[in-house]
Amino acid sequence: MNVNRRRFLALLSVSGLGIAAFWKLLRSQAAQRQVSTLVPPSTQAAVASTPKNRSEASPSAAKDTPLLRFIAVADTGTGGEGQYAVAKAMTHYHAQNPLSLVVLAGDNIYNNGEMEKISQVFEQPYKALLKQGVKFQACLGNHDIRTANGTDQLQYAGFNMPSRYYTFQQNSVQFFALDTNYNAEWQKQLSWLNQELSRSTATWKIVFGHHQLYSSGHYGVNTELVKVLPPLFQKYGVQLYINGHDHHYERSIAIKGTTYLICGSGAGTRPVGKSSWTAYSAERLGFAAIDVYGDRMIIKGIGTNNSIFDTGTIPLKSA
Repeated sequence: MNVNRRRFLALLSVSGLGIAAFWKLLRSQAAQRQVSTLVPPSTQAAVASTPKNRSEASPSAAKDTPLLRFIAVADTGTGGEGQYAVAKAMTHYHAQNPLSLVVLAGDNIYNNGEMEKISQVFEQPYKALLKQGVKFQACLGNHDIRTANGTDQLQYAGFNMPSRYYTFQQNSVQFFALDTNYNAEWQKQLSWLNQELSRSTATWKIVFGHHQLYSSGHYGVNTELVKVLPPLFQKYGVQLYINGHDHHYERSIAIKGTTYLICGSGAGTRPVGKSSWTAYSAERLGFAAIDVYGDRMIIKGIGTNNSIFDTGTIPLKSA
């Protein structure tokens, strides 16, 4: 009798625990059903994927926010349908991805740098961007120096050229604009570039000029510029060189730490092939869009149909 009683009490105790656990489970499920009723599925998914505290979310969010976003384009100044098509695509890109800067890498006015054409070849095509405060930073191309050696363009406020070669900085990105024409003051300019690069503390260093260094297009490799510029780029860690002159799009692999980007299809195109250093090349109208982050730079080639036809990444320590 005593044995049976002990068994009964034991069974009752176990059953009591089971019932308590069962009711706890029911309450939990009821609470979940109530949350599901009050919160839409999309919000539930977002909440489920959100880190438990803000300190976990902040580094990722910061990493995905560009320090600087800009466009690079060259050989634009025709006033023709091609230029307007590229300008329209640039305006569309800006509407989706707000930016404040366009690097204009020469041949700003065809055919002879005549300032009387400035409305036709610059102010009208880029009217929407200029109206929204987008700043153009230009350099001189070979067509630009045919009239008054480009002096009139230097004095034009819309091109923001304080001199034939100059530097400016936005956030942690420093730009160095060069005059790469045959009649440039090369000795003086190279001395200036060496000095400016040596004292730069910018995380990212970008040089732009009109003429190509490495190209798989019409003009090919510029052996004279290759002799003098890449050694400085390597010495001071220049990650990117931007140019036009050849009328195509071409992105190189990193050559001794520097990527070479041709974006000379801002109004017209010429055929292009591929070389051992070519990461991507295309004969198509378009421009380059560059997003600069703390640890990387992303280059996108964008066509007049607003599609991205090339994407490349430059890690911070590529130079």
